[in-house]
Amino acid sequence: MPARRPRAMPRGYAVAGTAVGAVAAVVVTAASPAQAAPRPWTGQYSMVTYASQKGGTSVAARQSEADFGAVFVVSTSCSGGTCVATTHGPASSNPTVPNPLRYNWDGQQWKATYDWVWQCAADSPESQWSPARSFTYYAPHSDGTLRGMWHTDIASGACRGSVVMPVAAIPA
Repeated sequence: MPARRPRAMPRGYAVAGTAVGAVAAVVVTAASPAQAAPRPWTGQYSMVTYASQKGGTSVAARQSEADFGAVFVVSTSCSGGTCVATTHGPASSNPTVPNPLRYNWDGQQWKATYDWVWQCAADSPESQWSPARSFTYYAPHSDGTLRGMWHTDIASGACRGSVVMPVAAIPA
C-alpha cells in the first residue's frame, strides 16, 4: 500500500494553531498558583462562622446553632517562599482550640489544620469531650473579603462524624 501524504492544512489554520501554541507556552511557563505570592492578609477582620448553615454527618450538624464571630487582627509574614497569616483575637469558649491560629498560603487560599477536643451535648445533660481535627480555608475575593469553609471530623462519642460550616473574614 502506498504511503499517504498528509493533507496540507490551509494557511489560516496553521497561523491560528501557532498562535494558540504560543499562548499556551506563555501560560505554562508563568508562575503556578502554588508559587504565586499572596496579597497579604493583614488588618482587622470580622471573622464569622455561619453555624446556622452547618451540615455534615455528625448529630451536631443537625443541632440548631446561631452564627458566631469576633474581630481579629490578622498579620502576614513571608519567608523562604512560605507565607503565614496569624490571627490575634479573643480566645474560643472551648479552651482546646488553638489561639492564635496560623494559616498557610497554598497559592490560592489560606489554610489551617489543627487538633482539639469537641464538646458534644448530644442526648445528655453532661457534655462529652471527643478528639477532633479541623481544617479551615479562606480564599481571597476581589472585594477584599475572604470566604471559605470550616470542616471538622469528630473521632468518637455521640457526636462522631463531620461538621461543615461556611466561614468569612470581612474587613472591619
